[in-house]
Amino acid sequence: MQWRNIYRGFIMGITDLIPGVSGGTIAFILGIYDQLLAAISGILSRDWKKHLGFLLPLGLGIGIAMLSLSKVIEYLLENHHQPTQFFFVGLIIGVLPFLSRQADIKKNFKAGHFILIVLLGLLLASTAFIKPADTTPITELNGANAIGLFLAGWAGSMAMLLPGISGSFILLLLGVYSTAIGALSNLNIPIIAVIGAGVIVGLLVSSKAISYLLTHYTHIMYAAIIGLILGSVVIIFPGIPSDTLSIAISIMTFLAGLVVAVLFSSPRKRKTSSTS
Repeated sequence: MQWRNIYRGFIMGITDLIPGVSGGTIAFILGIYDQLLAAISGILSRDWKKHLGFLLPLGLGIGIAMLSLSKVIEYLLENHHQPTQFFFVGLIIGVLPFLSRQADIKKNFKAGHFILIVLLGLLLASTAFIKPADTTPITELNGANAIGLFLAGWAGSMAMLLPGISGSFILLLLGVYSTAIGALSNLNIPIIAVIGAGVIVGLLVSSKAISYLLTHYTHIMYAAIIGLILGSVVIIFPGIPSDTLSIAISIMTFLAGLVVAVLFSSPRKRKTSSTS
């Protein structure tokens, strides 16, 4: 068992609670993105024990974070929204130099790659102007809403693995975010189980697709990932604070996010070798 993955999962779990912040981006920062995809893709293979040893502690850390910090995250977003969001802006921007090294942009990127970055960045940024579905949180399951919650969990988990796209933000757009957060805060096991089942199925399907694309179209995928990450900054940017104290605190939290990203990013992480 790779028990150090508990703390990695804990960090990923915190960010998965926040709309706009991608768990996939955090996996890149922690240097485990390729391993994560390989482990999820291989969990049903003959080497499932090895992959389980990677995923189980990671999942445990994610679960601990979600169950223990959902109320804390709710409080921070409601009462200290701008400084909290600026921390994650710094965290996301801080991973870009690492991604640039991984992709070796100067050597491998051509005009088409930069066009893809701009297009995907603008496309994702435009979702910031989409009004999320306004729905009452679901507290009791029936046949219809169970199917809807399962499919929402599936969609959210597919986004979760793509750096730059937040699974929580997808749930927000689908009108399920308040239901998911409420279920975690109040330990509503049936709703957690249904959404969780959708998440698991989505992870199994999307991990194989993303792994294939990273292997066979590496540079194109890196360009796409960079574009998505840049677009996600627009989504979570909370605006300029209105008073001097808030500006100072937001600058500090932004710098803290940058420092955390730089400290955790691993330049020795294995590059995916392929042609694009």
